[in-house]
Amino acid sequence: MKEMALFIDGNHVPAAGKATFDRRNPLDGEVATRAAAASVSDAQAAVRSAAQAFPAWAAVGPGKRRSLLDEAARVLAAKSDALVVAMMAETGASEVWARFNIHLGVESLREAAAMTTQITGEVIPSDIPGNLALGVRQPAGVVLGIAPWNAPIILGVRAIATPLACGNTVIFKGSEVCPATHGLIVDALHEAGLPRGVVNFITNAPEDAASIVETLITAPAVRRVNFTGSTRVGKVIARLCADALKPAVLELGGKAPLLVLADADMEAAVEGAAFGAFINSGQVCMSTERIIVDERIADAFVERLRLKASSLSLGDPRNGPVVLGSVFDMSTVHRCNALIDDALEKGATLVCGGRATDTLMPATLLDNVTSAMKIFSEESFGPVKPIVRVRGDEEAIACANENSYGLSAAVFSRDVARAMQVAARIQSGICHINGPTVHDEAQMPFGGVKESGVGRFGGRAGIAEFTDLRWITVQTTPRHYPF
Repeated sequence: MKEMALFIDGNHVPAAGKATFDRRNPLDGEVATRAAAASVSDAQAAVRSAAQAFPAWAAVGPGKRRSLLDEAARVLAAKSDALVVAMMAETGASEVWARFNIHLGVESLREAAAMTTQITGEVIPSDIPGNLALGVRQPAGVVLGIAPWNAPIILGVRAIATPLACGNTVIFKGSEVCPATHGLIVDALHEAGLPRGVVNFITNAPEDAASIVETLITAPAVRRVNFTGSTRVGKVIARLCADALKPAVLELGGKAPLLVLADADMEAAVEGAAFGAFINSGQVCMSTERIIVDERIADAFVERLRLKASSLSLGDPRNGPVVLGSVFDMSTVHRCNALIDDALEKGATLVCGGRATDTLMPATLLDNVTSAMKIFSEESFGPVKPIVRVRGDEEAIACANENSYGLSAAVFSRDVARAMQVAARIQSGICHINGPTVHDEAQMPFGGVKESGVGRFGGRAGIAEFTDLRWITVQTTPRHYPF
């Protein structure tokens, strides 16, 4: 069992009253982590620390910030084995998913380090003679980052790295599901030498989440909020931010469509669909949630995908390499079983997999899914995926857009121009041609439309989100006034 403290003002400290909560392994129910359960007073202490540290950190030059973030990347990579163990214990993740998380988390820190010298401004032409007008980007202040459990290292680092690169200080609220995994990220930043108070880490018992988050968002010193998680919770956070007039970056739910057009490379489409649908047992915001196939090739495609999905290994990741480890908890099993039952009752065909009795869920495909079935529109967030047969490109596009979400999408076609035209009409923040819906790189503008969120993480887009753009002028010659 791992024990985790809060990290406030440069010190590991217990919660007020030494309160704790337990995170149990989803497979055997054993306590994986005993973590500090922060109170409102602990949250307020984290805000004070971050606010006090902000002026000095904002004044640190880009070269120093870059070297510290590069060192944090090195330290995080050195913690790889500990991170794998923590992810397996807390979330039931497979080793391949854990190591992919570590790889991208390290790259995200390196990319943030590189961006410290890319926080630029511009000279804007002025109609006033002798007036030098500048658009200048400056750090916003204290940033609250809230990350989920499903890709804990990728999304935990994302909540922190770019805000730090921009000169902000950060309060990181870790997930109740993976406090040890998220705590190791903070340890890496601390060991890299970040000054006291620049990063503060809060964990809380599940029942205290609402009061802790409200305290942090409404604190006057907090000037930006970023959240990755469900659309339901994202709407609550958006309302709190709106009341406080604070900008928020929200990356929320998804129901990513993967379109297989009639001229697609069958093998490439099968491989992309299987990866996008079943990596981390489908518990990824970009996960392929609707496989939309032209009926002219559907029979052959479904058979090949069945063979691929049926071959994916399933088991306890602590016992050896597997593709599908445990899902988050039994609530995922119950939700996915209900989606399977509903679809079969309404005429869908079970291609492979099926209902599960524990958190080791097999790769499951349902064919001939229609809009009357819940799985057509509801996010499964598990390894249960619907196949929808359509007639031609127009019907495929309409099917892809018949959803309230709009995060990621994919189009497979041998005709790239045709695929580009289809992609342009899909309502999503991200679309990949001849590649899977699950694709992330630290330098890319990442985010969705519709109920998948607002704002963008990554690269220059991330800099724009976590800085204030100020208009500053210098009058270089005598100025004429009308009176």
